[in-house]
Amino acid sequence: MPTITKNRKKAETRLTLNKKCSLEQAIALAKEIKFAKFDETVDLAIRLGVDPSKADQMVRGSVVLPGGTGKKVRIVVFAKGEKEIEAKNAGADFVGNDDLVQRIQGGWLEFDVAVATPDMMGAVGKVGKVLGPRGLMPNPKSGTVTFDLNRAIAEIRSGRVEFRADKAGVVHAPIGKSSFDKDALLKNAMAVLETIVRMKPSTAKGTYVKSISLSTTMGPGIKVDEAVAVGLAG
Repeated sequence: MPTITKNRKKAETRLTLNKKCSLEQAIALAKEIKFAKFDETVDLAIRLGVDPSKADQMVRGSVVLPGGTGKKVRIVVFAKGEKEIEAKNAGADFVGNDDLVQRIQGGWLEFDVAVATPDMMGAVGKVGKVLGPRGLMPNPKSGTVTFDLNRAIAEIRSGRVEFRADKAGVVHAPIGKSSFDKDALLKNAMAVLETIVRMKPSTAKGTYVKSISLSTTMGPGIKVDEAVAVGLAG
């Protein structure tokens, strides 16, 4: 069982048991009680009333955070011919085709996001078992399988994040760094929430957004009033 540090215990004393905050209050509190010496990521966790084991209830997509992510992202692009040149000109960190596939098969994974043109997916599929579990497999739903490489790379650079519901139906999405001002974090959080609310599967029954919590990398989870947050997002 992991040991709870003194700083973590001190931060938790600032939380009122079972009390829910507005999204704005949660962000302010998270910034106030952060204690790590590095610039922590602020994460939003949204528990949905869906069954991810059913294909028609999987919630997966991407959103461009208006305030950015605060993170330098390494982009790899699988493309060939003119599209390979386009990707390089658009600022991709690594560009290639079969050579990249072989490199990944050899154990190389020094990138954060993978983009591929549709005609390269056959080759990329060879490393699907490597990329998939790490959340790096290009996917049309997240906008990372496309011929419009200029747009895809620009959106990733400007703050696009991908998300998907895990086996428990929880979506985790970073909304920036603890050094961001409160307004930027709030705009980013609302962008994520609004996108997820719009993506509600038609087959999902009952309450869609069941709970929301917000936390920094090292900090405790802060409960957010989901009814109020969803009301603002809707």
